[in-house]
Amino acid sequence: MAKYNDPLVIGRADPFVCKHTDGNYYFTATYPAYDRICIRRASSINGITDAEEKVIWRKHDEGIMASHIWAPEIHYIDGNWYIYFAAGESKRVWEIRPYVLKCTGPDPMADPWVELGPMKAHRSPTRRRKNGYDSYSFTEFSLDATTFEHRGKRYMIWAEKVHRRFGISNLYIAEMAAPDELKTVQVLLCTPDYDWERIDFWVCEGPAVLKHDGKIFVTYSASATGQMYCMGMLSADEDADLLDPKSWTKKRYPVLKTDPEKKVFGPGHNCFTTGDDGETLCILHYRDYSDKHISGDPLNNPDRHAHVLEVQFENGEPVFRL
Repeated sequence: MAKYNDPLVIGRADPFVCKHTDGNYYFTATYPAYDRICIRRASSINGITDAEEKVIWRKHDEGIMASHIWAPEIHYIDGNWYIYFAAGESKRVWEIRPYVLKCTGPDPMADPWVELGPMKAHRSPTRRRKNGYDSYSFTEFSLDATTFEHRGKRYMIWAEKVHRRFGISNLYIAEMAAPDELKTVQVLLCTPDYDWERIDFWVCEGPAVLKHDGKIFVTYSASATGQMYCMGMLSADEDADLLDPKSWTKKRYPVLKTDPEKKVFGPGHNCFTTGDDGETLCILHYRDYSDKHISGDPLNNPDRHAHVLEVQFENGEPVFRL
């Protein structure tokens, strides 16, 4: 395997890398000020480190998309570039919802981006409707939307809280009708069942999809954003109905967690990409020091850096070794 920079990018949490058909890598991540979306382009993984960072969008001054600009992902879908990200409102900063940008041309670094607005729920004929749409998807604190294609269908997985007073963040999956609209109602994919998913907050978030050896794997992040943050994993057979919760199996224990001896604290919110030598890479963030050295809310600490981890496979399943 090629030797990759460590860290890959300083001060960038929630990293996402898309390897395009042009051979280039496109990188985006949460900007520490939570006020803009930037992308980088490089011909190699290591090239991302010093690549030009282009600001392609900034938050609104008022209204929606005006605060907490989090976890952008860049995807190439049916010949067009899209970015999915989460944002809050100017007066209600915790009203976090997923939004969509679309590039107006083939070059995401040079061509203008336009707002498609909020991610739209399924247009539902049921009694539970809001303006003609399913009244459950994206109606509460929702973030970390990712998308993938499988056998001619496109799916979205995202994190959404059960009613705010319960404070439980689940993962949901739905089929997509368009890059900015769901085709089906949400299906519960994962809820924080275990103790390691319930430290400080009950959280499942940050889904990432990997296909390998006849299976579909979804990693996700659990608990609060300090050193208790860790990665869990779900899996389903590639022939299964992905909208059937029974198709998915959840690992009992985290697949990656804090390791003080290696100075890895709070690993999580990863993506998957193909490395320079064709290997499978996990791009994730973590800190190199413990929570006791953080002043204030860990969420506002800028020292979550993007790192590269080669994924090993044992018995057909991904294994994450630091």
